[in-house]
Amino acid sequence: MRQKGHIFDVFVILVVLFSVSTITNATESKDGFNQCEHIVKQWASSSLDLEVKNDKHVLQNLLFFLHVPRTGGRTYFHCFLKKLYASSLECPRSYDKLRIDPRKPKCRLLVTHDDYSMMSKLPKDETSVVTILRNPIDRVFSAYEFSVEVAARFLVHPNLTSATKMSGRVRSKNTVSTLDIWPWKYLVPWMREDLFARRDARKQNGHSVVTSTNPYDTKEMVMPLHEYINNPIAQDIIHNGATFQVAGLTNNSYLTEAHDVRHCVLKYQSLGDYVLEVAKKRLDNMLYVGLTDNHKESATMFANVVGTQAISQFTGSGSHGDHPAKNNSEQSSLLESDFDTTYHQSNSSYQKPNQISSDERGEATKENMTAGKLMDAYESCILNLRKSQSERRVNSLKKIYPANFTKEGRRQVSEALLQEISLLNHLDVELYKYAQTIFANQHKRMLQSKVVTNQLDTVFDNSYRTFSWEAISVAVSVFFLVLFAVLFVTAKRRTSKLKL
Repeated sequence: MRQKGHIFDVFVILVVLFSVSTITNATESKDGFNQCEHIVKQWASSSLDLEVKNDKHVLQNLLFFLHVPRTGGRTYFHCFLKKLYASSLECPRSYDKLRIDPRKPKCRLLVTHDDYSMMSKLPKDETSVVTILRNPIDRVFSAYEFSVEVAARFLVHPNLTSATKMSGRVRSKNTVSTLDIWPWKYLVPWMREDLFARRDARKQNGHSVVTSTNPYDTKEMVMPLHEYINNPIAQDIIHNGATFQVAGLTNNSYLTEAHDVRHCVLKYQSLGDYVLEVAKKRLDNMLYVGLTDNHKESATMFANVVGTQAISQFTGSGSHGDHPAKNNSEQSSLLESDFDTTYHQSNSSYQKPNQISSDERGEATKENMTAGKLMDAYESCILNLRKSQSERRVNSLKKIYPANFTKEGRRQVSEALLQEISLLNHLDVELYKYAQTIFANQHKRMLQSKVVTNQLDTVFDNSYRTFSWEAISVAVSVFFLVLFAVLFVTAKRRTSKLKL
């Protein structure tokens, strides 16, 4: 009996301890959530201080292209922006962090993978922000493919040590490599290490036969997509990456509180709604929001919304669509500030756009450029750019064949995996839907502007034609009157002579 009583006492003690532990954990969990909720709410409230207060439809003196990775931003940079802005007007950068070069204190164009927290380093009242978003599932695919593609280039080396040493030597030559740029400075080394590990395993096993025909599941050659998306690195950098970047909360953020906010949002999914609302607000205040999946329409809109205003600023004329337009707002300042200190407008000296020499202007602003001509130049540029990119991609992926990533290959990915990617990127899915609405409104506004411009042109042309015909009629009438008068005087003189 004593033994049974002892067992019962132990059982009661264990139950009590378990209950206390459960209650304690629940209390700590609740306290943890409350603390995180306070941190996230406080950040969301203070983030409104970074918002641009000026007219979002007017291109300001500094254009910040917030380049979300794998959205086609590189194409816009080379085929649009480099034609509008001379290299002398690009903000100097050291890797993916902006640092002022003392020899070049002024700039008008900043294109970088930095997130929105960069605005804390810029004169926000003198800055316009533009960005491009992409379908989240497609962006995850593209990030995976590009990580593998760049990492595969290192497989020409005999081992990982050799590859790492060589990349270190290349990066020390004062050039910017993919390995220096966020987020690839994290993703590419991760994939590179994985590729070498799998190649070594194939050599050790004495065979290199790939059993899968699905290029996204060739585990003998490369990390399968399903492993990739569930890795902590992908969780931290890729998933909901667009939302975190627009909100200014990547692991590359300039904000001191970014780490804590990210930690809380990743731990408590419901807190992501605060981040999403801030990101939406940021999109609302941007000059232009493009969509990778609506390539043609997005490019046309960029040419009309951004391109025409840039041309107008540099040439001193205005343009809407294919006709000169006028921007009456005073375009005053170029950026002249130390990005590591607080920006003080009163201490800045500015150079007006019309004071920029012709040598400092992009090729598109040195001639009578219009949105239509800019689009023609863009289309020609992307053909060459895509050709070089395709060749490099093919040569890189040969090293991990049959992991040949194509649109056809994506169709082999299961619906379950696609759904998992969508769930992992639920914030980006919602932000993309919101961006589609903004895009539709932008497109509608652009078309309305074109209609008004065309109507004004029609009125002008009709007025000009009416004026021309009236002028011709008057001129002809005057001519005949003068001719009649001359003939009358001449005839009268002859009659006078005959009488004499």
